[in-house]
Amino acid sequence: MPDVRVEKRDHIAIVTLDRPPVNAVNNETFVQIRDVFAALGDDRDVRVAIFTGAGEKAFCAGADLSPPNSAPRSERHPLELTDPGYLAREAMWAIIDCAVPVIGAINGYALGAGLAYAACCDMLVASENATFGTPEINVGLLGASAHLSLMMGRHKAREMFLTGEQVSAQEMYRIGAVREVTAPDKLMDTALELARELATKSPIAMRLAKESMNRIENLPVREGYRTEQDYTTRLMRFDDSREARRAFREKRDPEYKWE
Repeated sequence: MPDVRVEKRDHIAIVTLDRPPVNAVNNETFVQIRDVFAALGDDRDVRVAIFTGAGEKAFCAGADLSPPNSAPRSERHPLELTDPGYLAREAMWAIIDCAVPVIGAINGYALGAGLAYAACCDMLVASENATFGTPEINVGLLGASAHLSLMMGRHKAREMFLTGEQVSAQEMYRIGAVREVTAPDKLMDTALELARELATKSPIAMRLAKESMNRIENLPVREGYRTEQDYTTRLMRFDDSREARRAFREKRDPEYKWE
């Protein structure tokens, strides 16, 4: 049975990490996450994705710390030997580079790799029992400091990284990393409500908007805004762009046709 399940309905793909007991991940899981999010970009019917974990205990409690692959070196993938972190990175980049917006629905622990996956999502909603952290320092490892820096300021990121401290969903909401905190039994309803709102937008516009934000995120304002203008020019060539403005003027719902 795969560790990652996908359900599609109403232009929304729900991606669920399901690896009991705490959705800890290994190389096989990394490959599945990478392939699932890469494939979503090929499906025109999908306009937004939700990434969550099975159960209420954990979104993802990090990497599986069970003994590593005991297979002979001659039987392992070369990258597993020369660059052990490669697959973990590929899974994370697949979320960031996913063609459609990804909403993280964070239930329970989001630790280590789990925090990194949350940081790679475009928006986050979290249950009241969610906790975020990079506890790797406590087991002689290093965690996702780069991802922490995407979610918060310099000093809070360093505090969490160096102490292994875990923080609540409410604190992540306070610092602006989480959009909304909800009761555990309302988490998916909240995520779906946001997903349905995004799904009403032009699918071409949403894909170009996400791609443009990824490109300009680390650019100076002058270069970033020029890049965004280039994307706007590309978008305006589509009839779906004109349809959005027609519908606005005519006070009706737009009808997008991928044209």
